[in-house]
Amino acid sequence: MRANLLRLRAFYLCTGLSGGILTPYLSLLFGHNGFSSSEIGVVMGIGTAASVLAQPLWGVFVDRSRMTRLSLILSCLVPGVAAVLYDLHWLWFVTLISIVFNMFSVPQTPIADAYAVATARENGVAYGSIRLFGSMGFSIGGYLGGLYMAHFPATTLFAPYLVFALLGAAAAITLPKDNPAIQPGVGPSISTGLRVLIRDRRFVGCVLGGFLLSQTLTAFNTYFAITFHQMGGSLNLTGVAFMLASATNVPSMILATRAMHRFGRENVLMLASLAYVVRWAVQAYIPIPAVAIAIQVLHGLSFGFYYVVAVDFISRLAQRQLQATAQSLFGMICGGLAGVVGNLLNGFLLHGPGAKVMYEVDMVSCAFGALCFLYVRRVSRRLGPPRPAESTAMPSLSR
Repeated sequence: MRANLLRLRAFYLCTGLSGGILTPYLSLLFGHNGFSSSEIGVVMGIGTAASVLAQPLWGVFVDRSRMTRLSLILSCLVPGVAAVLYDLHWLWFVTLISIVFNMFSVPQTPIADAYAVATARENGVAYGSIRLFGSMGFSIGGYLGGLYMAHFPATTLFAPYLVFALLGAAAAITLPKDNPAIQPGVGPSISTGLRVLIRDRRFVGCVLGGFLLSQTLTAFNTYFAITFHQMGGSLNLTGVAFMLASATNVPSMILATRAMHRFGRENVLMLASLAYVVRWAVQAYIPIPAVAIAIQVLHGLSFGFYYVVAVDFISRLAQRQLQATAQSLFGMICGGLAGVVGNLLNGFLLHGPGAKVMYEVDMVSCAFGALCFLYVRRVSRRLGPPRPAESTAMPSLSR
Protein backbone atom coordinates (compact mmCIF):
# COMPACT_ATOMS: atom_id res chain seq x y z
CA MET A 1 0.00 0.00 0.00
CA ARG A 2 2.95 2.35 0.64
CA ALA A 3 3.96 1.87 -3.00
CA ASN A 4 0.50 3.11 -3.99
CA LEU A 5 1.21 6.36 -2.15
CA LEU A 6 4.36 6.92 -4.22
CA ARG A 7 2.57 6.12 -7.48
CA LEU A 8 -0.37 8.35 -6.65
CA ARG A 9 1.91 11.22 -5.68
CA ALA A 10 3.74 10.80 -9.00
CA PHE A 11 0.40 11.00 -10.80
CA TYR A 12 -0.56 14.21 -8.98
CA LEU A 13 2.87 15.70 -9.67
CA CYS A 14 2.77 14.98 -13.42
CA THR A 15 -0.80 16.17 -13.90
CA GLY A 16 -0.04 19.26 -11.81
CA LEU A 17 2.94 20.05 -14.03
CA SER A 18 0.87 19.67 -17.19
CA GLY A 19 -1.95 21.82 -15.84
CA GLY A 20 0.42 24.52 -14.58
CA ILE A 21 2.11 24.80 -17.94
CA LEU A 22 -1.09 25.14 -19.98
CA THR A 23 -4.05 26.42 -17.95
CA PRO A 24 -2.74 29.84 -16.81
CA TYR A 25 -1.60 30.75 -20.34
CA LEU A 26 -4.50 29.54 -22.46
CA SER A 27 -6.04 33.02 -22.36
CA LEU A 28 -2.79 34.48 -23.71
CA LEU A 29 -2.71 31.88 -26.49
CA PHE A 30 -6.30 32.66 -27.45
CA GLY A 31 -5.60 36.38 -27.26
CA HIS A 32 -2.56 35.88 -29.49
CA ASN A 33 -4.86 34.19 -32.00
CA GLY A 34 -7.17 37.21 -32.07
CA PHE A 35 -9.91 36.32 -29.58
CA SER A 36 -11.32 39.02 -27.30
CA SER A 37 -11.69 38.49 -23.54
CA SER A 38 -15.43 37.91 -23.95
CA GLU A 39 -14.78 35.32 -26.70
CA ILE A 40 -12.21 33.65 -24.46
CA GLY A 41 -14.88 33.50 -21.77
CA VAL A 42 -17.26 31.82 -24.23
CA VAL A 43 -14.68 29.21 -25.22
CA MET A 44 -13.80 28.46 -21.60
CA GLY A 45 -17.43 28.60 -20.46
CA ILE A 46 -18.82 26.25 -23.09
CA GLY A 47 -15.98 23.80 -22.55
CA THR A 48 -16.60 23.82 -18.83
CA ALA A 49 -20.36 23.46 -19.41
CA ALA A 50 -19.64 20.20 -21.24
CA SER A 51 -17.64 19.05 -18.23
CA VAL A 52 -20.60 19.81 -15.97
CA LEU A 53 -22.70 17.31 -17.93
CA ALA A 54 -19.93 14.71 -18.09
CA GLN A 55 -18.64 14.84 -14.51
CA PRO A 56 -21.42 13.02 -12.60
CA LEU A 57 -21.55 10.37 -15.32
CA TRP A 58 -17.85 9.73 -14.88
CA GLY A 59 -18.36 9.36 -11.13
CA VAL A 60 -21.16 6.83 -11.48
CA PHE A 61 -19.22 5.00 -14.20
CA VAL A 62 -16.25 4.56 -11.87
CA ASP A 63 -18.35 3.60 -8.83
CA ARG A 64 -20.23 0.97 -10.84
CA SER A 65 -17.63 -0.33 -13.30
CA ARG A 66 -14.60 0.14 -11.01
CA MET A 67 -12.49 1.27 -13.98
CA THR A 68 -10.60 3.93 -12.07
CA ARG A 69 -7.26 3.34 -13.72
CA LEU A 70 -8.68 3.48 -17.24
CA SER A 71 -10.51 6.72 -16.41
CA LEU A 72 -7.33 8.33 -15.08
CA ILE A 73 -5.34 7.25 -18.13
CA LEU A 74 -7.94 8.70 -20.51
CA SER A 75 -8.06 11.92 -18.48
CA CYS A 76 -4.41 12.46 -19.42
CA LEU A 77 -4.20 11.09 -22.96
CA VAL A 78 -7.25 12.64 -24.62
CA PRO A 79 -6.69 16.22 -23.34
CA GLY A 80 -3.00 15.92 -24.25
CA VAL A 81 -3.86 15.17 -27.86
CA ALA A 82 -6.70 17.72 -27.97
CA ALA A 83 -4.41 20.52 -26.77
CA VAL A 84 -2.39 20.19 -29.98
CA LEU A 85 -5.37 21.66 -31.85
CA TYR A 86 -5.81 24.71 -29.59
CA ASP A 87 -3.58 26.78 -31.87
CA LEU A 88 -6.30 27.57 -34.41
CA HIS A 89 -8.00 30.84 -35.30
CA TRP A 90 -11.55 29.48 -35.78
CA LEU A 91 -13.67 30.22 -32.73
CA TRP A 92 -16.17 27.42 -33.34
CA PHE A 93 -13.42 24.81 -33.81
CA VAL A 94 -11.47 25.92 -30.74
CA THR A 95 -14.74 25.74 -28.79
CA LEU A 96 -15.25 22.16 -29.99
CA ILE A 97 -11.71 21.25 -28.91
CA SER A 98 -12.39 22.88 -25.54
CA ILE A 99 -15.46 20.66 -25.14
CA VAL A 100 -13.47 17.48 -25.82
CA PHE A 101 -10.59 18.66 -23.64
CA ASN A 102 -12.85 19.39 -20.67
CA MET A 103 -15.07 16.32 -20.98
CA PHE A 104 -12.08 14.01 -20.65
CA SER A 105 -9.98 16.02 -18.20
CA VAL A 106 -12.87 16.60 -15.80
CA PRO A 107 -12.82 13.16 -14.08
CA GLN A 108 -9.13 13.47 -13.26
CA THR A 109 -9.37 15.46 -10.02
CA PRO A 110 -12.52 14.06 -8.33
CA ILE A 111 -11.74 10.43 -9.14
CA ALA A 112 -8.12 10.79 -8.07
CA ASP A 113 -9.29 12.59 -4.92
CA ALA A 114 -11.76 9.81 -4.04
CA TYR A 115 -8.93 7.32 -4.40
CA ALA A 116 -6.44 9.52 -2.53
CA VAL A 117 -8.74 10.10 0.46
CA ALA A 118 -9.21 6.36 0.94
CA THR A 119 -5.54 5.60 0.31
CA ALA A 120 -4.57 8.16 2.93
CA ARG A 121 -6.90 6.60 5.50
CA GLU A 122 -5.63 3.10 4.73
CA ASN A 123 -2.03 4.22 5.29
CA GLY A 124 -2.66 6.56 8.21
CA VAL A 125 -1.47 9.69 6.41
CA ALA A 126 -3.16 13.01 5.68
CA TYR A 127 -4.93 13.38 2.35
CA GLY A 128 -3.21 16.76 1.97
CA SER A 129 0.21 15.05 2.01
CA ILE A 130 -0.81 13.35 -1.24
CA ARG A 131 -2.73 16.19 -2.85
CA LEU A 132 0.06 18.71 -2.25
CA PHE A 133 2.08 17.06 -5.02
CA GLY A 134 -0.52 18.30 -7.48
CA SER A 135 -0.10 21.83 -6.19
CA MET A 136 3.67 21.47 -6.19
CA GLY A 137 3.52 20.36 -9.81
CA PHE A 138 1.18 23.20 -10.75
CA SER A 139 3.50 25.66 -9.03
CA ILE A 140 6.56 24.48 -10.93
CA GLY A 141 4.56 24.14 -14.13
CA GLY A 142 3.24 27.69 -13.83
CA TYR A 143 6.76 29.03 -13.55
CA LEU A 144 8.06 26.86 -16.38
CA GLY A 145 5.12 27.93 -18.52
CA GLY A 146 6.01 31.58 -18.01
CA LEU A 147 9.62 30.91 -18.99
CA TYR A 148 8.47 28.93 -22.01
CA MET A 149 6.14 31.71 -23.15
CA ALA A 150 8.95 34.25 -22.78
CA HIS A 151 11.33 32.29 -25.03
CA PHE A 152 9.11 30.31 -27.40
CA PRO A 153 6.02 31.11 -29.50
CA ALA A 154 2.68 30.80 -27.72
CA THR A 155 1.53 28.58 -30.58
CA THR A 156 3.82 25.77 -29.35
CA LEU A 157 2.50 25.75 -25.79
CA PHE A 158 0.88 22.38 -26.39
CA ALA A 159 4.27 20.63 -26.64
CA PRO A 160 5.39 20.71 -22.97
CA TYR A 161 1.78 20.08 -21.88
CA LEU A 162 1.62 16.94 -24.01
CA VAL A 163 4.90 15.64 -22.57
CA PHE A 164 3.71 15.88 -18.95
CA ALA A 165 0.23 14.60 -19.85
CA LEU A 166 1.86 11.44 -21.25
CA LEU A 167 3.94 11.11 -18.07
CA GLY A 168 0.72 11.41 -16.06
CA ALA A 169 -0.82 8.60 -18.10
CA ALA A 170 2.29 6.51 -17.51
CA ALA A 171 2.01 7.11 -13.76
CA ALA A 172 -1.67 6.06 -13.84
CA ILE A 173 -0.71 2.82 -15.62
CA THR A 174 1.52 1.88 -12.67
CA LEU A 175 -1.41 1.97 -10.23
CA PRO A 176 -2.57 -1.52 -9.17
CA LYS A 177 -5.32 -3.36 -11.02
CA ASP A 178 -6.98 -4.60 -7.85
CA ASN A 179 -7.07 -3.55 -4.23
CA PRO A 180 -7.88 -6.04 -1.46
CA ALA A 181 -9.44 -3.29 0.65
CA ILE A 182 -12.31 -3.02 -1.83
CA GLN A 183 -15.53 -4.82 -1.17
CA PRO A 184 -17.08 -5.76 -4.52
CA GLY A 185 -20.55 -4.61 -5.29
CA VAL A 186 -22.57 -2.43 -7.59
CA GLY A 187 -22.99 1.15 -6.53
CA PRO A 188 -26.35 2.90 -6.43
CA SER A 189 -27.76 4.78 -9.39
CA ILE A 190 -27.08 8.45 -9.89
CA SER A 191 -30.68 9.27 -8.93
CA THR A 192 -30.29 7.40 -5.64
CA GLY A 193 -26.99 9.11 -4.95
CA LEU A 194 -28.48 12.51 -5.68
CA ARG A 195 -31.41 11.94 -3.34
CA VAL A 196 -29.16 10.81 -0.50
CA LEU A 197 -26.79 13.74 -0.81
CA ILE A 198 -29.25 16.52 -1.57
CA ARG A 199 -31.29 15.68 1.53
CA ASP A 200 -28.30 16.56 3.67
CA ARG A 201 -28.30 20.31 4.29
CA ARG A 202 -24.62 20.18 5.19
CA PHE A 203 -23.82 18.90 1.71
CA VAL A 204 -26.00 21.52 0.05
CA GLY A 205 -24.53 24.35 2.11
CA CYS A 206 -20.96 23.19 1.53
CA VAL A 207 -21.49 22.89 -2.23
CA LEU A 208 -23.21 26.29 -2.47
CA GLY A 209 -20.42 27.96 -0.51
CA GLY A 210 -17.85 26.15 -2.63
CA PHE A 211 -19.57 27.34 -5.79
CA LEU A 212 -19.48 30.97 -4.67
CA LEU A 213 -15.76 30.68 -3.92
CA SER A 214 -14.79 28.61 -6.93
CA GLN A 215 -16.40 30.80 -9.55
CA THR A 216 -14.10 33.63 -8.44
CA LEU A 217 -11.01 31.51 -8.97
CA THR A 218 -11.37 31.92 -12.74
CA ALA A 219 -10.37 35.56 -12.17
CA PHE A 220 -6.96 34.11 -11.34
CA ASN A 221 -6.71 30.91 -13.40
CA THR A 222 -8.13 32.36 -16.62
CA TYR A 223 -7.74 36.13 -16.47
CA PHE A 224 -4.85 36.94 -14.14
CA ALA A 225 -2.33 36.81 -17.00
CA ILE A 226 -4.41 39.38 -18.88
CA THR A 227 -4.97 41.74 -15.93
CA PHE A 228 -1.34 41.41 -14.90
CA HIS A 229 -0.23 42.54 -18.35
CA GLN A 230 -2.71 45.41 -18.22
CA MET A 231 -1.02 46.72 -15.08
CA GLY A 232 2.44 46.42 -16.68
CA GLY A 233 3.59 42.96 -15.57
CA SER A 234 5.89 40.85 -17.76
CA LEU A 235 5.51 37.23 -18.91
CA ASN A 236 8.38 36.10 -16.66
CA LEU A 237 6.74 37.71 -13.63
CA THR A 238 3.40 36.14 -14.59
CA GLY A 239 5.05 32.75 -14.15
CA VAL A 240 6.47 33.85 -10.81
CA ALA A 241 2.98 34.81 -9.60
CA PHE A 242 1.51 31.42 -10.57
CA MET A 243 4.46 29.60 -9.03
CA LEU A 244 4.16 31.54 -5.77
CA ALA A 245 0.41 30.94 -5.59
CA SER A 246 0.68 27.19 -6.12
CA ALA A 247 3.76 26.88 -3.90
CA THR A 248 1.78 28.17 -0.93
CA ASN A 249 -0.55 25.19 -1.37
CA VAL A 250 2.22 22.80 -0.37
CA PRO A 251 2.44 23.80 3.32
CA SER A 252 -1.23 24.78 3.39
CA MET A 253 -2.45 21.35 2.33
CA ILE A 254 -0.44 19.80 5.13
CA LEU A 255 -1.60 22.31 7.74
CA ALA A 256 -5.22 22.13 6.56
CA THR A 257 -5.71 18.68 8.07
CA ARG A 258 -4.38 19.82 11.44
CA ALA A 259 -6.41 23.01 11.30
CA MET A 260 -9.71 21.27 10.58
CA HIS A 261 -9.18 18.83 13.46
CA ARG A 262 -8.30 21.63 15.86
CA PHE A 263 -10.72 24.37 14.80
CA GLY A 264 -13.44 22.45 12.94
CA ARG A 265 -14.01 22.00 9.21
CA GLU A 266 -16.65 24.71 8.94
CA ASN A 267 -14.47 27.31 10.68
CA VAL A 268 -11.55 26.56 8.38
CA LEU A 269 -13.84 26.93 5.36
CA MET A 270 -14.98 30.33 6.64
CA LEU A 271 -11.35 31.36 7.14
CA ALA A 272 -10.56 30.36 3.56
CA SER A 273 -13.51 32.43 2.32
CA LEU A 274 -12.28 35.53 4.14
CA ALA A 275 -8.78 35.00 2.74
CA TYR A 276 -10.34 35.06 -0.73
CA VAL A 277 -12.10 38.35 0.11
CA VAL A 278 -8.81 39.97 1.16
CA ARG A 279 -7.03 38.58 -1.90
CA TRP A 280 -9.52 40.01 -4.40
CA ALA A 281 -9.75 43.31 -2.51
CA VAL A 282 -6.01 43.88 -2.81
CA GLN A 283 -6.06 43.10 -6.53
CA ALA A 284 -9.02 45.41 -7.06
CA TYR A 285 -7.68 48.45 -5.21
CA ILE A 286 -3.88 48.12 -5.54
CA PRO A 287 -3.20 47.31 -9.24
CA ILE A 288 0.59 47.20 -8.93
CA PRO A 289 2.52 44.21 -10.39
CA ALA A 290 4.68 43.67 -7.29
CA VAL A 291 1.61 43.75 -5.02
CA ALA A 292 -0.35 41.47 -7.37
CA ILE A 293 2.47 38.92 -7.08
CA ALA A 294 2.89 39.26 -3.32
CA ILE A 295 -0.82 38.82 -2.52
CA GLN A 296 -0.75 35.38 -4.13
CA VAL A 297 0.72 34.09 -0.86
CA LEU A 298 -2.94 33.95 0.22
CA HIS A 299 -3.67 31.31 -2.42
CA GLY A 300 -2.70 28.55 -0.02
CA LEU A 301 -4.83 29.92 2.81
CA SER A 302 -7.77 30.48 0.47
CA PHE A 303 -7.78 27.67 -2.11
CA GLY A 304 -5.48 25.21 -0.33
CA PHE A 305 -7.38 25.21 2.95
CA TYR A 306 -10.77 25.27 1.24
CA TYR A 307 -10.05 22.41 -1.16
CA VAL A 308 -8.54 19.92 1.28
CA VAL A 309 -11.21 20.50 3.93
CA ALA A 310 -14.11 20.49 1.45
CA VAL A 311 -13.00 17.21 -0.15
CA ASP A 312 -12.67 15.60 3.29
CA PHE A 313 -16.05 16.99 4.35
CA ILE A 314 -17.80 15.64 1.24
CA SER A 315 -16.10 12.27 1.65
CA ARG A 316 -17.41 11.96 5.21
CA LEU A 317 -20.95 12.84 4.16
CA ALA A 318 -21.09 10.31 1.32
CA GLN A 319 -21.98 6.65 1.67
CA ARG A 320 -19.36 3.97 1.11
CA GLN A 321 -20.29 3.19 -2.49
CA LEU A 322 -20.93 6.80 -3.48
CA GLN A 323 -17.47 8.23 -2.96
CA ALA A 324 -16.52 8.86 -6.60
CA THR A 325 -20.08 9.99 -7.34
CA ALA A 326 -20.06 12.42 -4.40
CA GLN A 327 -16.70 13.90 -5.36
CA SER A 328 -17.85 14.15 -8.97
CA LEU A 329 -21.04 15.96 -7.96
CA PHE A 330 -18.98 18.30 -5.82
CA GLY A 331 -16.56 18.83 -8.70
CA MET A 332 -19.41 19.25 -11.19
CA ILE A 333 -20.85 22.17 -9.24
CA CYS A 334 -17.77 23.70 -7.63
CA GLY A 335 -15.46 23.02 -10.53
CA GLY A 336 -17.60 22.66 -13.64
CA LEU A 337 -20.62 24.87 -13.13
CA ALA A 338 -18.59 27.40 -11.15
CA GLY A 339 -16.09 27.46 -14.00
CA VAL A 340 -18.83 28.15 -16.54
CA VAL A 341 -20.32 30.99 -14.52
CA GLY A 342 -16.93 32.35 -13.50
CA ASN A 343 -15.44 32.34 -16.98
CA LEU A 344 -18.49 33.98 -18.55
CA LEU A 345 -19.10 36.48 -15.74
CA ASN A 346 -15.48 37.47 -15.18
CA GLY A 347 -14.83 37.59 -18.92
CA PHE A 348 -17.81 39.90 -19.38
CA LEU A 349 -16.77 42.13 -16.46
CA LEU A 350 -13.16 42.31 -17.62
CA HIS A 351 -14.18 43.14 -21.18
CA GLY A 352 -16.72 45.76 -20.00
CA PRO A 353 -16.31 47.56 -16.65
CA GLY A 354 -12.76 46.30 -16.22
CA ALA A 355 -10.54 44.40 -13.77
CA LYS A 356 -11.46 46.46 -10.71
CA VAL A 357 -15.18 45.70 -10.97
CA MET A 358 -14.41 42.05 -11.73
CA TYR A 359 -12.45 41.67 -8.50
CA GLU A 360 -15.07 43.63 -6.52
CA VAL A 361 -17.81 41.25 -7.64
CA ASP A 362 -15.60 38.33 -6.67
CA MET A 363 -15.12 39.85 -3.21
CA VAL A 364 -18.88 39.91 -2.67
CA SER A 365 -19.26 36.34 -3.93
CA CYS A 366 -16.69 35.04 -1.43
CA ALA A 367 -18.34 36.95 1.42
CA PHE A 368 -21.60 35.14 0.67
CA GLY A 369 -19.63 31.89 0.53
CA ALA A 370 -18.47 32.51 4.09
CA LEU A 371 -22.12 32.89 5.13
CA CYS A 372 -22.92 29.51 3.56
CA PHE A 373 -20.23 27.83 5.63
CA LEU A 374 -21.56 29.61 8.72
CA TYR A 375 -24.94 28.00 7.95
CA VAL A 376 -23.23 24.59 7.58
CA ARG A 377 -21.64 25.06 11.01
CA ARG A 378 -25.02 25.76 12.59
CA VAL A 379 -26.56 22.67 10.96
CA SER A 380 -23.59 20.52 11.98
CA ARG A 381 -23.98 21.57 15.60
CA ARG A 382 -27.55 20.27 15.53
CA LEU A 383 -26.92 17.10 13.51
CA GLY A 384 -23.38 16.36 14.67
CA PRO A 385 -20.16 16.39 12.61
CA PRO A 386 -19.91 14.16 9.54
CA ARG A 387 -18.33 10.78 10.20
CA PRO A 388 -15.99 8.74 8.02
CA ALA A 389 -17.63 6.39 5.53
CA GLU A 390 -18.60 3.03 6.96
CA SER A 391 -15.92 1.35 4.92
CA THR A 392 -13.09 2.57 2.78
CA ALA A 393 -14.32 4.18 -0.38
CA MET A 394 -11.33 3.65 -2.64
CA PRO A 395 -12.45 2.72 -6.16
CA SER A 396 -11.09 -0.59 -7.42
CA LEU A 397 -8.52 -0.29 -10.18
CA SER A 398 -9.76 -3.20 -12.25
CA ARG A 399 -8.85 -1.76 -15.65
